[in-house]
Formats: sequence, structure tokens, C-alpha cells
Amino acid sequence: MKKEVEDLKIYKTYLELINYIEMITEKYPKSTKNGLVASIKTNLYEGIKYILLAYKSFDKKEKLAYLSNLDVTLKMLKMFARISYRKKYINVKNYEAWSRKINSVCISLGGWVNLCLKQ
Repeated sequence: MKKEVEDLKIYKTYLELINYIEMITEKYPKSTKNGLVASIKTNLYEGIKYILLAYKSFDKKEKLAYLSNLDVTLKMLKMFARISYRKKYINVKNYEAWSRKINSVCISLGGWVNLCLKQ
């Protein structure tokens, strides 16, 4: 029985990250909606796209390229969390929760990359 993308831990964890960041960015000042918030959301949804593309790919090199793009996206989201905290758009608890959620995705990503490299 083939796993569906919805069964993957990384997919579920990433959806939790999306829900959290969507909730947090609603509280940002209106002046950031077309700049910072738009950039955060663009990166956020690119990440789920890379998960779906990697899941659908049968070519090992292509799959690893998508996973590498996901890694870059996660690093960008970490940077956005730092900027948000420094600008005081989020508090330390929000920053820590955001970082934990990204780290959870990173752990799943590392496992997926290792699995691909062993094949």
C-alpha cells in the first residue's frame, strides 16, 4: 500500500507550521502586510510546494533538489522569525514556538534526505 502525501510526518508538521504562521502574521501591523507578511507567506507556501514536488518525483536527483529548495525555504522562514522578533511584531514565546516548528520540519527533512541518499 502506497503512502499518501497526507500520511507523511513532514507534511503534517509543515501544515502545523503554516497554521501557526498564518495565525501569528494576522497580528502584524497593516504596514507590513504587503512587504514582510507577503514575503513570509510566499516562502511558507513555496515550502509545501517543494514537499509535494519531492513526494511526486521518481528521480532521486530531482527529489533531492526539491528537498534542498525546501531547506533554503526553511532557512528563510527562520530569518523572517528573527526579523519579526527584532521588530517586536512577535514576542519571545512566539519566536520560540515558530523556531520549534521549523526545527521539527528540519528533522523530518533530514530523515527524508538521508533515506533518498541510501537508495
